[in-house]
Amino acid sequence: MRVLLVSTYELGHQPLHLAAPAAALAAAGHEVHTLDTSVDPWAREPLDWAEAVAFSVPMHTAMRLALRAAAAVRAARPELPICLYGLYAAVSRDLTVGPDGLADRAIAGEYEAELVAWADHLAGWGPPPEATARAGRTTDPTGTTAADRGAAGHGAVVDLGRRRPAGPPARYGLPPLERYAHLALGPEERTVGYVEASRGCLHRCRHCPVPVVYDGRIRIVPEDLVLADVEALERSGARHITFGDPDFLNGPQHSLRVVAAMHEQFPELTFDCTVKVEHILRHRNLWPELAAAGCLFVVSAFETVNDDTLVVLDKGHTTADAAAAVALLRRHGIEIRPSFLPFTPWTTLDDVADLVDFVAALDLVANVDPIQYTIRLLVPQGSLLEPVLAPEGRLGAYDPERLTWAWASDDPAVDALQTRLAAIVEGAQTAGEPIGRIYGRVRAAVHAAAGRHPSGDLLDLTTAESSCSTGEGRPRLTEPWFC
Repeated sequence: MRVLLVSTYELGHQPLHLAAPAAALAAAGHEVHTLDTSVDPWAREPLDWAEAVAFSVPMHTAMRLALRAAAAVRAARPELPICLYGLYAAVSRDLTVGPDGLADRAIAGEYEAELVAWADHLAGWGPPPEATARAGRTTDPTGTTAADRGAAGHGAVVDLGRRRPAGPPARYGLPPLERYAHLALGPEERTVGYVEASRGCLHRCRHCPVPVVYDGRIRIVPEDLVLADVEALERSGARHITFGDPDFLNGPQHSLRVVAAMHEQFPELTFDCTVKVEHILRHRNLWPELAAAGCLFVVSAFETVNDDTLVVLDKGHTTADAAAAVALLRRHGIEIRPSFLPFTPWTTLDDVADLVDFVAALDLVANVDPIQYTIRLLVPQGSLLEPVLAPEGRLGAYDPERLTWAWASDDPAVDALQTRLAAIVEGAQTAGEPIGRIYGRVRAAVHAAAGRHPSGDLLDLTTAESSCSTGEGRPRLTEPWFC
């Protein structure tokens, strides 16, 4: 079977979620081509070659782009089987899957074995995937598994399978690493490879798509396969590794073994990872070893500095914990790059002002990508926040194009501020303004909206640029993160 795997967006990294299924499909005897539309344009040749197309949708942005691409594929070749696979595959299932939908099949979460079963059936090598499904993974006529319906809010979750992959990800045929995000370290830039040591998460933060599918569980990727992937990336020129696990310390001993082995084999490689605030603090004894093995920075979801909202989101930390995490990592020479969710249905103008002031107070101006000040809560179908927001009467109509339930703030000035900040950040970044000046503009707009320092715009700009100069050279990736 000739299968075209397509990625539309994967955080600016060479797509692991093309490489992993490519290996599984090739091992099963299928021909595989890959296309990453974030760096290469659509071409008719791979579409003409394909007998089936599968779109990788590991995040919200990828899903929205994939739906547009799937519509174009359906129009060009209406007979071609189309599959959506990944974390967001089951979102808006009424729009995407079935006789009138854009796709014939949706596979949420663990996807390799299901993709192989789908391709085997299309090739005439095996029964329909539902006939070979394990208990709890039955399929309805729309082609959506019970696990997928659970991912969309119907009470079942993905089967982790516990099956060992046939081999490490197959990265041949993907665009070279040089075409993706780099590590910026002062004036130096390093080529970056992206791997995962685990999938899923032990936690159930209510705004996160991961627990909807994994329900507080993880699947460990075998250490030898992670290291084989790192070795392949190093041979391809990687000088820095991003561990893309939802939380790198969900399995702390496994992660420590992986990092120690990587450092022993490739002592010049540096790395970054994503870790919850509570895990940063809980595993404080691990940071000296992680720092010695080359950890340069940690991405951590701070979200807000309103402790009541943190409780609603079930984040498991407080604002004081976030500040303690910054100090702890810095004691070991590791920087933190916080991500934020400033705009939720509970946000007030003072909350946003407190957040931007928190960033300055902890000397994080240089560590925060400006887009983080503009992020607005997404509530996809099946979100764990649905049963919180619906009784409060906060959910409006479902927007199938944006893949989220509509909601509005109690204070219209908060929504107006989010729109204003998005325009400021987009305009300033397009103009190439330095991060300190962008922060100053953001802070001035926020303070004005909240009634703080109404005449301090120029002072905020000057102060922000001055404070940001102390953070020059802090490690970061050259493509800002967003979902």
